Amino acid sequence: MVKNIASTLTETNESSTPVGKQDWRELGLHSYIKMAIVGGLLWYLFRGEVQNVVRRWVTDSSWSHGFLIPLFSLYFLNQHREKILNLRTKPNYLGLLLLLCLLVVHIVNKASRSGYAYLQPIAMVATLGAVVLFLGGWGLIRYAWLPIGFLAFAVPLPQRLYFQVTLPMRLLAANVAATLLGVVKGLETTVSGVIISIVYNGRALKPDLNVAEACSGMRLLMAFVALGVAMAYLHYRPIWQRLVLLACTIPIAVLCNVIRVTVTGFIFVLIHPKYTQGVYHDALGLLMLPLAFALYGFLAWFMAGLFVEEVEATVPDIVVRKGNT
Repeated sequence: MVKNIASTLTETNESSTPVGKQDWRELGLHSYIKMAIVGGLLWYLFRGEVQNVVRRWVTDSSWSHGFLIPLFSLYFLNQHREKILNLRTKPNYLGLLLLLCLLVVHIVNKASRSGYAYLQPIAMVATLGAVVLFLGGWGLIRYAWLPIGFLAFAVPLPQRLYFQVTLPMRLLAANVAATLLGVVKGLETTVSGVIISIVYNGRALKPDLNVAEACSGMRLLMAFVALGVAMAYLHYRPIWQRLVLLACTIPIAVLCNVIRVTVTGFIFVLIHPKYTQGVYHDALGLLMLPLAFALYGFLAWFMAGLFVEEVEATVPDIVVRKGNT
């Protein structure tokens, strides 16, 4: 009887507990109207920047991953949909102040035409964050900061900065590849900047190997870092493991690119130069992404098994009452 009473009380408490919103469709129509208005205003204000960024995604294969970034951001938001839908939001006027400052800077840059091209789309992402902070407060920013900040991975770097970043990566790949190619008997290499001159069995191979910007690994680096951040965020693990995984994305991407350039050199010398160009060159580059994720996954697995957290077993208290005999 006691058991029946306890179960009845439990069912009563569960039935009396209010069930919050579980799905985006449960939002009221007025909420979608507000979002549509705010989205329309942001589009009108930054329509030029959006068009330039999308055009770069289409024309430059190094930034074609930009189409996936907004989808990942929406997925991040959906991971916390129940908490977001049942959140009691209130305006934060620090967000309003940041929003006004960003709008003034944007308008001045537009009027003077002297603003940096890269800062304009980044300002668009920052403006979105300011709007969310203003309308939703710190409670909403707690769940939206990563999805908003993740959009920065979709903003292409300026060509000048892109060249400055890729040049050290090209030099590193050229020097390492030349050193490894020199292991082959009868093969001699000379490096001049990003150009590798090869002499095999006393015969100079032409043309020289050129570690061009497309071979710098920047395409792999940007895509892998973006997806590495997503993987570190989606899988629950201690904060120190997430930081280690984030820090290792760049070395892993650089290592894979060095492997790519070295393999290209061996194919050039030992097989045929035609297999280092065109579709073969692009296919080898695509194969480096699974390799990078395999190394990344191995690192995550290794750290997960390095420390095993002990879970203390809780033994319920048992009360034994001796009946009257």
